[in-house]
Amino acid sequence: MPLPVGPSLPPDLTVTLGRLRLPNPILVASGTFGYGREMAGLVDLRRLGGIVPKTITPLPRKGNVPWRTVETASGLLNSIGLDNDGVDAFLEKQLPWLVGCGAAVIVSIAGATFDDFVALATRLDGVPGIAALELNVSCPNVSHGIDMGSDPEICRRVVAGVRGATSLPVLAKLTPNVTDIAAVARGASDGGADAVTVINTCQGMAVDWRRRRPLLGNVIGGLSGPAIKPIALRCVHQIRRAVDIPIIGVGGIMTIDDCMEFFVTGASAVQVGTASFAEPVASMRLLDELPAALAALDAPSLAAIVGSLQLPAPTGSPLSPTSSVHAT
Repeated sequence: MPLPVGPSLPPDLTVTLGRLRLPNPILVASGTFGYGREMAGLVDLRRLGGIVPKTITPLPRKGNVPWRTVETASGLLNSIGLDNDGVDAFLEKQLPWLVGCGAAVIVSIAGATFDDFVALATRLDGVPGIAALELNVSCPNVSHGIDMGSDPEICRRVVAGVRGATSLPVLAKLTPNVTDIAAVARGASDGGADAVTVINTCQGMAVDWRRRRPLLGNVIGGLSGPAIKPIALRCVHQIRRAVDIPIIGVGGIMTIDDCMEFFVTGASAVQVGTASFAEPVASMRLLDELPAALAALDAPSLAAIVGSLQLPAPTGSPLSPTSSVHAT
């Protein structure tokens, strides 16, 4: 007589990104979640895999002139310009609250020079409550914002400099506004990055044809939202084939299907960005829906499906997962 079958175990959602281990793969992206306080009444922050608060710089920045945001047919253009109060104000006013919220805090940092990045990493090293650093070498809305994420060797040097200045895990956030993002990812990997975050916004602009003027005060901004998801997926796919370090996928994630597309393509975790503006609880919804999506694939864990995309094979050869195919 067969034994009764008990309830199946929930899938393992834990994520390992180099030296950084997270309880689940649903994070919120820098610049789209403030410092968490604004969302605390709506979102159970303790459940998040991690929070990436607004990017900080060595000194306060006022940001760009208005308009700073423009809604598009399938996304959002922004040209905020890294408006922030600087690292000292962040450590005094924001970090203590963030640490108390219960989620892993991944601090996003940006600088105009190599020395800026190293100085910020040094300043944040050993500060209690910081889980990792995310290097914003890819902001399109400030002067020289993407310079350090456009050249593989410069990216390698910045990552290596930060890695040498801190014991914290290091994530490099890459721009799609380059000819070969896989080459830049190799630079980040060679520099010692624990993972890469892919992608930052795509450069774009909006125009008032009647007034014959650009709508953004900075003319060009960064496009986020559903429109860029195909670009982000392409970048994850190319990087997965080029490097072995983990990938955090970002760009147009609105539904659980979007999340699963990123995971299967090769992302080990995702960041929810523009969706939080339209639906502040989007991250909670996606986290709630993730176990059922994994169950639909009979996957015992998230890790079991990462990079499992089946590519068209040459005639006469079996299909093979992207995880076993690497560019040379």
